Amino acid sequence: MKVPLYTLEGKTDKKVELRDDIFAVPAHQAVMHQALVRQLSNARLGTHATQTRAQVSGSGRKVWRQKGTGRARQGSRTAPHWKGGGIVFGPSPERNYKQEMPKKMRRLALRSALSIKAREGKIVVVEELSVEQPKTQALRGLLKRLDVDSSALILLPERNENLERSARNLPRVKTLRANYLNLRDLLTYDWLIVPLGTLSLIEGTLAPRVKTA
Repeated sequence: MKVPLYTLEGKTDKKVELRDDIFAVPAHQAVMHQALVRQLSNARLGTHATQTRAQVSGSGRKVWRQKGTGRARQGSRTAPHWKGGGIVFGPSPERNYKQEMPKKMRRLALRSALSIKAREGKIVVVEELSVEQPKTQALRGLLKRLDVDSSALILLPERNENLERSARNLPRVKTLRANYLNLRDLLTYDWLIVPLGTLSLIEGTLAPRVKTA
């Protein structure tokens, strides 16, 4: 698959080849769904908690005597049915939401998402991506020259402080280093902006492994 190649000034007559085994594979919806659920689940901290009857503040003294009052017997005011009592079956901080998924399936989900972007024409390949100073206006003008008209994910081959700082005040633009490429960001942002240096990193990471005899 060939896509136009852009410079900092805009679109050129040149084209760049995208690997078909990464950017032109069938979309595996089930694998993408599983990978996204896994990512969202693993992001949960599991810090929610409630107090049981053993943890709430309150006296353990018997509320009233066992017999002769005409009322139901009660053992303690920390029981769950009393106001201020413990919570039954509440969330526990020991709960772990982590999910496992084979690396091959995770890579397949990323290839599927990248292929969807490529088929929709939402991948912009740039020779080199940079701004002289960390200015929001400079990055906004650059995105306009790249024909990016909505939210965008900029994949960087390495840290670029000027670009990262320029994107902070653009609510629909995010910079991300290529080694942190993930499914959630691919699905969240409409456009994917990829410098040539990033493209080689993606291909080196996501290219299917060929078994040798």
